[in-house]
Amino acid sequence: MSNTLGTDTADGRQSQGTPGAGDAAVSVPPAPPRAAAHRRGRARIRLEIAVLSAPAIITFLAFVIFPVVLAAYYGFYRWKGYGEPTDWVGLNNYKLILTDPAFHDVLWHNGLILVLSLVIQGPLAIVLALLLNQKIRGRSTIRVLIFAPYIISEIIVGTGWSLMLQSNGAVNDLLRRMGLGSLEADWIADPDLAIWTLMAIITWKYIGFAVILMLAGLQSIPDELFEAAQIDGASYWQIQRRITLPLLGPTIRIWAFLSIIGSLQLFDLVYIIWGQYVSGTAGTSTMAIYMLAQGRNAANYGYGSAVAVVMFVISLVVALLYQRFVLRRDLKGAITEGTV
Repeated sequence: MSNTLGTDTADGRQSQGTPGAGDAAVSVPPAPPRAAAHRRGRARIRLEIAVLSAPAIITFLAFVIFPVVLAAYYGFYRWKGYGEPTDWVGLNNYKLILTDPAFHDVLWHNGLILVLSLVIQGPLAIVLALLLNQKIRGRSTIRVLIFAPYIISEIIVGTGWSLMLQSNGAVNDLLRRMGLGSLEADWIADPDLAIWTLMAIITWKYIGFAVILMLAGLQSIPDELFEAAQIDGASYWQIQRRITLPLLGPTIRIWAFLSIIGSLQLFDLVYIIWGQYVSGTAGTSTMAIYMLAQGRNAANYGYGSAVAVVMFVISLVVALLYQRFVLRRDLKGAITEGTV
């Protein structure tokens, strides 16, 4: 009679016998290797990521990278914008840009606009967001009124302000009617006032976006922190300084990054209000205006392409430095190595 009881194996486990098999142990088929299943899972995830991100990558390459490469290519030629570029000038276009005093002026204007945008809009947006985060009457209406200029087209904004700020425009007329005729000025053409006029328009136009971002950041802060601070006897300003502003830091840094890039690429409002010629004498010309004037309007598309490349490099360097030294604390740990 065959022994149907299991026998002890070397590792202490009992192997089950089968009728007619005697004392011989029956080996159990091994389970699929875990490493193979892990590799298949990761391969599937990579495939899904590739398929889902392919349209965005193709669009980015077609409309961002390829134009930059093409502009860099044309920047080595003196080219009139049609036909094959044949007049090779090498790095002369780039040397001329970096040594042109006019480009130094517009670079200074962009830098000044950048700094003033951060200094003026940032604190003002935080104060308005703190105010609108309270339960006050008409809060929704005030939010709409502040955000409305941001969604208005730049063409409408530029045209409207250029008409109102003329020497005989609505602003000076209002000052005369209020008995403040001594304050009348040429708000657009006066070099001492034009840059501040531009900053006032930029602040009016874009402050709504900053306020909405700050409000979103404020509403993500748990109310329990404020309640605990009040129980501990902290004043309103101590709560804002010790709790609100530190926790609002990531939102402020993201807004500042967007404001910096927008300031470096500013074009539409300056072009609509001042134009390419008045902006130079009024002290509001920017790198984009310089690119238009020295490139397309001067029938030197090779030089204009070189200016575009320089603008791209400046923006890229600023973005990388900002991410490296400012956004690093927010991005650290956001992307981790995951396992399936």
